[in-house]
Amino acid sequence: MNSPGVVVPRSQGEEVRLDLVASGLFRPDLEILHEGENLVLPIDAHAGDVPPSWGTVVVRDFRPVARRGASNYRDLLSWPESEKDALPRSFDVVGEIVLIRLPPELRDRKNQVGGALLRFVPGARLVGLDLGVHGPERRRSVERIAGDGTWRTRHRENGLEFEVDVERAYFSPRLAREHARFAEAVRPGDRVYDLCCGVGPFALAVARSGRAREVTAVDANPAAIDLLQASLTRARLERRVRVVHERLETFLPTAEPVERVVINLPHEGIKYLPSVARTVASGGGLYYYEVVSRTDFAGRGSALVKLLTAIGTFSVAAQRVVHPYSPTADLVAFEFGRTG
Repeated sequence: MNSPGVVVPRSQGEEVRLDLVASGLFRPDLEILHEGENLVLPIDAHAGDVPPSWGTVVVRDFRPVARRGASNYRDLLSWPESEKDALPRSFDVVGEIVLIRLPPELRDRKNQVGGALLRFVPGARLVGLDLGVHGPERRRSVERIAGDGTWRTRHRENGLEFEVDVERAYFSPRLAREHARFAEAVRPGDRVYDLCCGVGPFALAVARSGRAREVTAVDANPAAIDLLQASLTRARLERRVRVVHERLETFLPTAEPVERVVINLPHEGIKYLPSVARTVASGGGLYYYEVVSRTDFAGRGSALVKLLTAIGTFSVAAQRVVHPYSPTADLVAFEFGRTG
């Protein structure tokens, strides 16, 4: 049957498929197509637009998959279809833990939703209602709605394994390709700052590549620091990363300029951006993430460059949508180069 699909290189197929699953866009009822060195992943035509960075959208003739059970967690709920339509299509999977956000009108039936997700997601142990990230330490408020055990788990990504506690330290499973992309941009001998590092996926990816001369990971949350150190020890990378438990306000004023800086603080990063930019050496790069309204996307990079003119000469090397954030906004990645 004809359906939209996303064309991706085979090497990126599984990462993009997981992004599509988490965003509710992937169609498990259709077979993935193999076209030379590319895959074509079938998507739901009614689930919204695919970020351009995920791949090129085409229309192909897909073969149906033989039914082996529910193709969507909503199929496991005996609700009227009109009520199922109010359920979110997307959810996050962190190790053995599933996180979902529900609109207020469905929260009185949260345990039914949790039970459906627990049965639907392979290997799931615990399902949590995601109530958002709060405070300077970026701790996530979660409520258990199905399953058992602690909020601590191990999450595998790009050949790495992270210690994660979804309740005590920030981590997003939707940034796997961004972590890899940043690590690939690091040149031999570069010094790197991973600011507001959370459990340290950027720092771990850079350390594993082995190209950086020095990697410094900074976070104000002691739980995040402990989790990062545990991951580094397991991967035998502890000698490649300097871990700093400190607030940005105290770290940045004395930080020496380095060649690569990343800060993933989508809602509050703007207030630190000028200070962060001062830590980028001439010829270096700054990688910055922000939630941006779709109406502001085109001009946002130029506006940020103007903000940095008092610090030095910056230009937009790249600007891309990472994933949808809300019906009107996206998480956007900005790469700035400094020439003076």
